Amino acid sequence: MSTGSVALVVPADLGVIDLYELSIPAAVFGTPQPDLADPWYELRLCKVDTRTRAAPGFTLHSEHGLDDIVTAGTVIVPWVPEEVIEENAPVPPDLVSALRRAHEAGARIVSLCGGAFALAEAGLLDGRRVITHWMCTALLAERYPKVQVDDSALYVDDGDVLTSAGMTASLDLCLHLVRRDLGAHVANQLARRMVVPAHRPGSGSQFVDLSVPATDEQGLVPVLDWVRARLDEPLTIEDMARRAAMSPRTFYRRLHAATGTTPLQWLLNERLARAQTLLESTGLSVEKIAALSGIGTANNLRHHFLKQVGISPSDYRQSFPRHQR
Repeated sequence: MSTGSVALVVPADLGVIDLYELSIPAAVFGTPQPDLADPWYELRLCKVDTRTRAAPGFTLHSEHGLDDIVTAGTVIVPWVPEEVIEENAPVPPDLVSALRRAHEAGARIVSLCGGAFALAEAGLLDGRRVITHWMCTALLAERYPKVQVDDSALYVDDGDVLTSAGMTASLDLCLHLVRRDLGAHVANQLARRMVVPAHRPGSGSQFVDLSVPATDEQGLVPVLDWVRARLDEPLTIEDMARRAAMSPRTFYRRLHAATGTTPLQWLLNERLARAQTLLESTGLSVEKIAALSGIGTANNLRHHFLKQVGISPSDYRQSFPRHQR
């Protein structure tokens, strides 16, 4: 897979919240990670209006405008003006036109939070399942009845069009894009560097995340690292709890609080992530990868891949030919 150019749409009036929404994709796609992938993404800050007014204390300079959206590989819309949502004002027509042209040219179109209203106005969400901030889902569904609005997911990947809920869900989607482009290993390493927990992608996604606790307040990180070094060995909750010097019940409760999942599900997620990395980066047989990841047999690996990843190990491997050695 590849990285390519990412056009990040910058609003005409740049408020404090807009800075947050902009900083997430800027941090993910605009900070080179040469040891993970070289080249990294080419980030373009594309202003809707050359007279962009920034929040107090901030100045934004960019040589890119809406014409640069049309030639990008990925277009990210993290906003719409407040009056679009609150007063039913029109989405800037120039932005709507640019989004349509970019989509027609083959770009991957992404909305974060309220940016879904711009995609909907451009007609790019008709007939698709989408998500936006939970406070706006009913409004989006009312204004655009052809759109299938989900009010529960963190983000929705519909192939060439992707949408996310608000705030931190935007980071989940950005990391998902990296995972789609560069594989599970790169995305998980990037998440660790950003000191953020990975979140499971929505239903039907082709990728599985690691469930990593955000902090080590409960003393879990050492034992989880110990488990990761022994994924090919038979492990039980009792083994993990003993290593953590906790009772199985206490270990279960603390791991669930830190990761949002059970110890056995966490262990399976880790093993599937190990299998993904081996499928991406080696030419080992599916049987060997199943053994090295602790899943057992090739049939077991196929079963869990189809259930949680959505495709077979062989099909997954074909998505990452350049990563194999």
